[in-house]
Amino acid sequence: MSLNERLQVEVTSFQSLQQDYSKAVRNRTQLESQLKENEEVAKEFGLLKDDATIFKLIGPVLVKQDTPEAVGNVSKRIDYIKGEIKRAETLIKELEEKQEKKKLEIVKLQTLAQQQQQQQQPTAAQ
Repeated sequence: MSLNERLQVEVTSFQSLQQDYSKAVRNRTQLESQLKENEEVAKEFGLLKDDATIFKLIGPVLVKQDTPEAVGNVSKRIDYIKGEIKRAETLIKELEEKQEKKKLEIVKLQTLAQQQQQQQQPTAAQ
């Protein structure tokens, strides 16, 4: 495989890493939004009176739900989302490291290609 072909393969790989990184960042942003929403719901539960009725939207229907069950579900959802955010942050960090390594490889290949081109130019001039 020629140097230019290797360089093209590395650039394509780098672009793929960038797309994966963007997707991971969007995912983390979405998870953070869900976390804030669920934390607000948990805060609202704290403001409810003991005899308050809670309804859960299931499809187009509102279904009555027990307060302890609703509070427990939201608490579990918050814990789950926090775990997913940690996983997403780990993935983002890994992708950042891979991108950096790939950038260095591309620069190295570009430097080699330039050196190779400069070595060929004096030969052609003679």
